[in-house]
Amino acid sequence: MIDGAGGRAVSTTTEQLGGQDRGEEVPVARIAAASCIGTIIEAYDFVLYGTVAALVFDKLFFPTADPLVGTLAAFATFGVGFVARPIGGVLFGHFGDKVGRKSMLILTLLIMGVATVLIGCLPGYNSIGVAAPILLVTLRLVQGLALGGEWGGAVLMVTEHAPKGRRGFYGSWPQIGFGGGLLISTVIIAILTGTLSESAFESWGWRVPFVLSALLVAVGLWVRLRIEETPAFARLQEEQSRAKLPAVEVVQKHPGEILRAIGMRFSENITFYMLIVFALSYGEEELGISQSTLLWAIALSGAGSFIAIPFFGKLSDRVGRRPVYLWGAIGSVVLAIAFFPLLQTGSVVIIVLAFLVTMNVTHDAQYGVQAAYFSELFSTRVRYSGLSISAQVGGVLAGAFSPLIATALVAADGGGLTYMTIYFAGMCAVSAVAAYLTPETFRRPFSGQDEELADAAPRGSRFQRAGTEAREADRVGQPR
Repeated sequence: MIDGAGGRAVSTTTEQLGGQDRGEEVPVARIAAASCIGTIIEAYDFVLYGTVAALVFDKLFFPTADPLVGTLAAFATFGVGFVARPIGGVLFGHFGDKVGRKSMLILTLLIMGVATVLIGCLPGYNSIGVAAPILLVTLRLVQGLALGGEWGGAVLMVTEHAPKGRRGFYGSWPQIGFGGGLLISTVIIAILTGTLSESAFESWGWRVPFVLSALLVAVGLWVRLRIEETPAFARLQEEQSRAKLPAVEVVQKHPGEILRAIGMRFSENITFYMLIVFALSYGEEELGISQSTLLWAIALSGAGSFIAIPFFGKLSDRVGRRPVYLWGAIGSVVLAIAFFPLLQTGSVVIIVLAFLVTMNVTHDAQYGVQAAYFSELFSTRVRYSGLSISAQVGGVLAGAFSPLIATALVAADGGGLTYMTIYFAGMCAVSAVAAYLTPETFRRPFSGQDEELADAAPRGSRFQRAGTEAREADRVGQPR
């Protein structure tokens, strides 16, 4: 297999475990592929909702409302899924640090799949009245709960198996999943809207991709049941060093890391949802861009992520996480200002290029590095909780209600873009500052964060010895 980022041949069977001294070999590429497939399915389910909400949910679930109010209400139901994500991060992060990464990955995938299929089976407002939007919001909350716990587990399943010096590349594989989910869901919607009449799509066509999720979840469960628990967590079990209350411990011991990671999430998260949700609605309704043009631009950017995300992950293994992430965030500020004026040109070529550059260059530079960077900020005892809480709180603050806020700002500006652009660029600037303030991590010891594990490990254990050796290396200035 060719790694796609550096062109170097990579074994698809086994690579030595990074950060481990156990002499074991594991099929890292297979584990990364399994994690990627599961994330594709989870992303498909979550992203699909946003696309359909932008197209038809205002008519189906809020038909009595003014068109603007209906659009705002549809975007609000999209946003509530994010509200549940930090709760899912705390809940599944706790058990992921206590029970294991694998079991939480299986459980979250199952919950997400059931909720998505049920959304596809919901009757509309005209059939059951106010119960329809209530059920819609409830199922969206369940989706958010599952996704809030899934991402951290998917990332750790790969980064805690990855060989030394390859964590950025392999850590990018779960991130590819969001590009894959975006691509698959958008292509299905584009095909359905292109082949069905508007009335047929609004009546039953929109339900098809939600129900198809059942098949994808079955595949994902089969894949995830075949992978093993991570060596880093196995060591915690062996040394009896698991945290009693991981969420509490991570807040106490890593408050700065949590805050910086939350800030770094702002740019990539708001960019993603401004492009795939708000731009889809605004471009069609306000700028008169054809729905198919926007959907295929989104689909192409999703396909581009299959190349861009592993490229930037691989690049971070060579030059470091911080410079790649920082320049991606700075670029996002620039493109946040330029993106919507580019859409206003009405040129199909310029519109597609605007999506590709914004998503596959600046967004993916951050997203491709994020898994490894965030993993390296936290110790193994609380890594699942730290990753999940940081990522999901950042998602709530940046992405959850960004389409809703952007729509309201455009309306308040009399249809202008000034208020919305300031908001968009300002959120991206937060990530640039956070990335600037976050130290480099790619050369840090990773397996167990030896010093902290030594503090919690039994006297005379391997962790305590490793921690003592790490401190001594720091004292005399030797590389670890």
